[in-house]
Amino acid sequence: MAHLRFKALDLANNRPKINFESKGKISDFYAQDVFGLKQMQTLLSPDIFKKVKKVIEDGTKIDADTADVVASAVKSWALSKGVTHYTHWFQPLTGSTAEKHDTFFDAGSGIERFKGSALVQQEPDASSFPNGGIRSTFEARGYTAWDPSSPMFIYGATLCIPTIFVSYTGEALDNKAPMLKAIEAVDKAATKVCQMFDKKVTRVKASLGVEQEYFIIDKALYASRPDLVMAGRTVFGHNPARGQQLDDHYFGSIPTRIYDFMRDFEEESHRLGIPVSTRHNEVAPSQFEVAPLFEDINVATDHNQLLMDVMSRAAERHNLKVLFHEKPFAGLNGTGKHNNWSLITNTGVNLFQPSSSARDNLLFLVFFVNTIKAVYEHADLLRASIASAGNDHRLGANEAPPAIMSVFIGSQLTNVLDELEKKGNIKVEKGENMYMKLGIDKIPRIILDNTDRNRTSPFAFTGNKFEFRAVGGNENSSSPMTVLNLILAEQLTAFYENVQKEMKGGTEKRMAIVSTLRKYIKESKAIRFEGDGYSDEWVEEAEKRGLSNIKDTPRALDAYLTDKSRKMFNRHKVLNDVELEARNEIRWESYIMKIQIESRVMGDLVLNHIIPTAIAYQNKLIKNAEGLKTLGINNKEVISIIESVSGYIETLRKEVYNMIDERRRLNKEEDLRERAIGYCDDVKAKYFDTIRYAVDKLEMLVDDEDWPLVKYREMLFLR
Repeated sequence: MAHLRFKALDLANNRPKINFESKGKISDFYAQDVFGLKQMQTLLSPDIFKKVKKVIEDGTKIDADTADVVASAVKSWALSKGVTHYTHWFQPLTGSTAEKHDTFFDAGSGIERFKGSALVQQEPDASSFPNGGIRSTFEARGYTAWDPSSPMFIYGATLCIPTIFVSYTGEALDNKAPMLKAIEAVDKAATKVCQMFDKKVTRVKASLGVEQEYFIIDKALYASRPDLVMAGRTVFGHNPARGQQLDDHYFGSIPTRIYDFMRDFEEESHRLGIPVSTRHNEVAPSQFEVAPLFEDINVATDHNQLLMDVMSRAAERHNLKVLFHEKPFAGLNGTGKHNNWSLITNTGVNLFQPSSSARDNLLFLVFFVNTIKAVYEHADLLRASIASAGNDHRLGANEAPPAIMSVFIGSQLTNVLDELEKKGNIKVEKGENMYMKLGIDKIPRIILDNTDRNRTSPFAFTGNKFEFRAVGGNENSSSPMTVLNLILAEQLTAFYENVQKEMKGGTEKRMAIVSTLRKYIKESKAIRFEGDGYSDEWVEEAEKRGLSNIKDTPRALDAYLTDKSRKMFNRHKVLNDVELEARNEIRWESYIMKIQIESRVMGDLVLNHIIPTAIAYQNKLIKNAEGLKTLGINNKEVISIIESVSGYIETLRKEVYNMIDERRRLNKEEDLRERAIGYCDDVKAKYFDTIRYAVDKLEMLVDDEDWPLVKYREMLFLR
């Protein structure tokens, strides 16, 4: 194993340079592999284009004749670009994407065919995808259905058609379908509220920008670490003498190999219409970030999933490996996926953008306060939406937001809400300025730089959007975005009903709105926090406020199955009880399998690599000590090291075999939730840190020439 380590290091340190030649200005090739509105307008008749555009914008169903015309047009466009196959590209509950390729070529006729029926619907085998008990293993039928709101694209030599994925009996088996329903729910609720201010508003779209963090290491070094290959993270590894403590990597000069890789995947992304805009070094060594411009939320989540695949494939071309795991290296910053979310009306108004107009600021406050109230009311569900085995390693680890949900709004908006809350039941005489009396007219137009940012907050207002920072780097944004849009839809619906009730009681509309907001500000005050989310003081303070601090995934997922959550999901027709229960079964099972894999990797490395290496080194030391003893030298230092090595070896043997026994016991537990909790408490919590501590201590004791695993200092300083 040590031989493999040095061979990998030699290969990594002597890579030939791979030159990347740019194809020129981005504007010359941007979205050239996307069948979007521009291509449709060119290839479709005006009447058909108008129909398709209406389907995309309004979410109406496409008729068979129109689908046939679109299929013919997209086939011709794709064939002209050398495409040979097509696929329904979907997002099953595995956390990644799936595709089954079919050829356009029809051997019977000898020509390429593509009908509207093949565009609109396909039938992939659903039996091998997670379904949480919705289907039996022998019941294989499932359907993918075209999502016209996300444009088709060419990836390699394949036309990819974004779709939803449902079971034979109609239940959603993917991440996209419930998110589309949640987007529709917030559109309806937000539009009703907006029309109290402006009747021209007929639609509200959720927009999203996903900042993607990632680590990148040499491919050979990755391949020589079984834990990275099997689990996506290093289960062992002593911190290097120099990590991120100097803060010298953040925004530093991008290493040459990484720079060429970035240019490569960015260019491919641009051809696919992914609007990547920003690149930079992140805080930890070998950690970086890519960020796109804002898009409609459905397209943005599709693009993020596609971007991760593009990055992985581009990395292969540069003999690199991208790591999206939330915590690939202990002691260093974890990897997040910051979801920057806002709401935009069809009239072009960002509902989270303060204005110079007091009237518009009231509209801003309506959505601002209702969002805070929604997070307060459904904090546990929002926490559950970002729960995963990987994210549990990251959350609260002093470089990511804690597991406690809170909202940061900055000192200025805190003052605005406090003033609004404390005004009491003011009376406005005829001719008086209500907005001035309430302080609403004091909100500045641009608030982006009027308050500091708080990187310790899981959910922060950043000027014209909310940034959900707690989402894990390897997760699909669809799940947290489904919950976030749904809880706001629920809250806005309640707000609208409360205002209407007050108005029916004789209260003037503006005063009814303000009265309801004042009530919400007071009720949700506990969720607002401006301080250091990493501090122990905040944990104590959050408990006093009654805020949950659910640190592990198995228990966090309970929030999906409360009566409150069930009623909300059902009321807005996002997920029914069967779908909710199935998804929790899938999440619990996924958690179990991931912790099980990590524990197995630990056991394999300890028993087959670490202990044999430590024993061989110990024997060297014993032989050395015996040689010194014959010379009359009693080397206490060598004896001390021998004893230390022996102690760690015994600890590892004992702990690993105990962990294996614990796994066997837990695997007999039939209840998935209880088994998941067992893997969390009785495997991960009880053994992982103890085993790691012993291995990392041995790494510091055993001769560097003998150590079998590539070390952190060798992986993380790639130039």
